[in-house]
Amino acid sequence: MDEALALRLSHAPRYPAVASAAIREMVRQKGLTLRLNDRGEIQEGVIVRHLVLPGQVANSKAVLRFLARDISPDITVSIMAQYSPTPHVAGQQGLDQELNRGVTKEEYDEVLDEMDFLGLETGWVQDLDSRDTYQPDFAQSHPFDPGLRPTGLKPS
Repeated sequence: MDEALALRLSHAPRYPAVASAAIREMVRQKGLTLRLNDRGEIQEGVIVRHLVLPGQVANSKAVLRFLARDISPDITVSIMAQYSPTPHVAGQQGLDQELNRGVTKEEYDEVLDEMDFLGLETGWVQDLDSRDTYQPDFAQSHPFDPGLRPTGLKPS
């Protein structure tokens, strides 16, 4: 929800406006209610996944406020704590230094408290230690091998 942050970290101009419009359109087309098939795969509805970044609690809270107030508190949200610095970022100084660590318990708890305060009750919240589990191995030919996918999401 912070255009300057999106530009600085992702080189994504207008990201908040584009992402907000895309979420609104997905909800318009698919609705808020999740419909799953007999294999548990989503067939209809929208799930918004949000990765909490270290040092960016205010941005995460702004995302949650947008979802609850501008879309609906009934939207399904998946809050992710799995951020871990890549080898490219690890040890860097300057621009990406704030990303040289994982999310702290205090930061994550503050984001989850905001989720509760806003009444966002549908979805999943990752365990804080998920960053140790959900790391693709880009040295492998299949870094996201589905056979290696861990579990760990908890209903919120």
